[in-house]
Amino acid sequence: MIQIIPSISIINGKLTRLKQGDYSSEKVYKDSPVDIARQFEEYGIQKIHIIDLDGARKGSPINYHILEAIAGYTNLKIDFSGGISTDGDISKAYEYGATSITAASIAIDKKELFSSWMMSYGREKITLGADAKNGKIAIRGWQKNTNIDLEEHIDFFYMRGIKYVKSSDVEKDGIQEGPNFEMYEGLVKKFPNVDFLASGGVRSVDDIKRLEDIGVKGVIFGRAYYEGNLSLKDIEGLMK
Repeated sequence: MIQIIPSISIINGKLTRLKQGDYSSEKVYKDSPVDIARQFEEYGIQKIHIIDLDGARKGSPINYHILEAIAGYTNLKIDFSGGISTDGDISKAYEYGATSITAASIAIDKKELFSSWMMSYGREKITLGADAKNGKIAIRGWQKNTNIDLEEHIDFFYMRGIKYVKSSDVEKDGIQEGPNFEMYEGLVKKFPNVDFLASGGVRSVDDIKRLEDIGVKGVIFGRAYYEGNLSLKDIEGLMK
């Protein structure tokens, strides 16, 4: 069964959502990140994805205190992302309660270092973030575009044994028009031994079911829930 993973995006310690990675479009929600995480856990969610948007933009994590609080008040598995670029960042994330990390920019800037993390920490604990605009990788919280092809980028780490890849079509993120199903179909076909986590554009249970049919192993969603299009009961029903 496809894994259901809610995302909690943080700016200045508050639950925030962006559209297409545009920081000028930020919408701050009144619910605290801890309260939201506890609600997810009550409905059977086992894992969440925390995005430190401040850290992604800066290039080093900032909101460790939110990670620590959620880890302290829940039993959720937590994947932490946003600016992770050193072994020290990873160690600190684990110290504050993360069970795995996702890194993206460093996999562009220092490919061999990222590859070494799979050996040092284990393939189960390191996820490659590979997000794209028009098929080209975008990094630094999607603020910096590159000319690096999405599939070529994934292939480099595929040849080195990557197991988990979180991939988003930036153009689909936060606008509730549906995921880029064709992109995921192509990725699953080309890299059969990768567990892909689809992120961006999910609107409904039907979108999640279609992603599962494609062969995606996990779905990360945010705005669909926060805007009321995907309810906790919907999520609970999916998991049953």
